[in-house]
Amino acid sequence: MTNMDSSEPGSLDQVKHVVLVLSGKGGVGKSTITTELALALRHSGHKVGILDVDLCGPSIPRMLSVGKPEVHQCDAGWVPVYADPQQQLALMSIGFLMEDPDEAVVWRGPKKTALIGQFVSDVAWGELDVLLVDTPPGTSDEHLAVLENLRKHKVDGAVLVTTPQAVSTGDVRREITFCKKTDVKILGIVENMSGFVCPHCSECSNIFSKGGGEELAKLTGSVFLGSVPLDPLLTASLEEGRDFLQAFPQSSTYTAISDIAKTLLSSLES
Repeated sequence: MTNMDSSEPGSLDQVKHVVLVLSGKGGVGKSTITTELALALRHSGHKVGILDVDLCGPSIPRMLSVGKPEVHQCDAGWVPVYADPQQQLALMSIGFLMEDPDEAVVWRGPKKTALIGQFVSDVAWGELDVLLVDTPPGTSDEHLAVLENLRKHKVDGAVLVTTPQAVSTGDVRREITFCKKTDVKILGIVENMSGFVCPHCSECSNIFSKGGGEELAKLTGSVFLGSVPLDPLLTASLEEGRDFLQAFPQSSTYTAISDIAKTLLSSLES
């Protein structure tokens, strides 16, 4: 793959909304929330893209069961990989560029920054209603590179993902500070792994704690988008690359994810 000519038209010119998915902590389920939000938006009739810039842990290709296809180029840049036959859900990830899926990305900051720059400017997304950008944990080079490269385009804001525990919300509080320092609007907070849904009786038990995300939203004056429980059916679907929302439309987890997507979309369109 080669760098595209800088005279090429901007690859985000036809993208209506750009949303970052952030968290100050790893393991809170940013990729899960990104994937399920994308599926929920697609099911509601929207064209969606996912830009996976979690360079050291690109898990979304597996979650969407797209494997490792060859990435092609057209005049406008790299052609994204589509996760559905209707080409309503587009994806670009470093996972497509690695020769060996078990290979570690041992890169210094400048190389990561250069690839993120290419990902932002050289992917031919075409017309999209929403582009979700899945980021690594923290407030590091990758985040600054994403923001610097997106500055020429409109960034609507960020969705912050946390789990209920204080140790997680504390890290997300730092992410809120990062957003304020970099002038990124906080579109809302999602509390993931909020209780455990029993696969037999569907009762939800608070095995960690509950309400940390909502409390954090109140303390920081942010919108609380909603809670997503720890659901074995969702976990299995992500592991197998199946569309959870299509398979389990009667579940409370389906309702939670759909409501978050609707609230986010309303915020973007208002």
